[in-house]
Amino acid sequence: MSLAAVRIAVAGDAAAVSELLHAYHESTEAEKVAHDLQEFGPLAPAYAAEIDAAAFPGAEVLLAEADSRVIGMVVVRVDGADAEVKRLWVDPAARGAGAGSALIAEAARRAMAAGAASLRLSVWDWRHDALGLYRSRGFVEVASWEMRERLVCLRMPLR
Repeated sequence: MSLAAVRIAVAGDAAAVSELLHAYHESTEAEKVAHDLQEFGPLAPAYAAEIDAAAFPGAEVLLAEADSRVIGMVVVRVDGADAEVKRLWVDPAARGAGAGSALIAEAARRAMAAGAASLRLSVWDWRHDALGLYRSRGFVEVASWEMRERLVCLRMPLR
């Protein structure tokens, strides 16, 4: 599989974005159960709303494509000197083709163009592959801004 492009999601991408968000949230919730952070149950209403509406006001949703299909996504929101990355997800069957790196690179490029000085994100401490990817792209661990335990906060300077 070869990565074709990273682009901004458009209205016609709603089903693909919803499918990726559903997979992201289902995986995350199952991992939380496996790590004794919560009991098994339905998605929290805020997460279910993301899947149904794919609504991220004030943010850009970027999509990675390979072989004419959407295989990954990330949400980027610029807020002053910071830009935040959320919901980075690549279809597990498509991992290893560079989609995660390409999504991060495009998120950083867009954040810098919008005037952000850094890109930040939080990730669960058991997501070792994701942590490795982020660190390889220049993210470093910083003091946590999260209230939930086991989330690692990372920041990458853009300038």
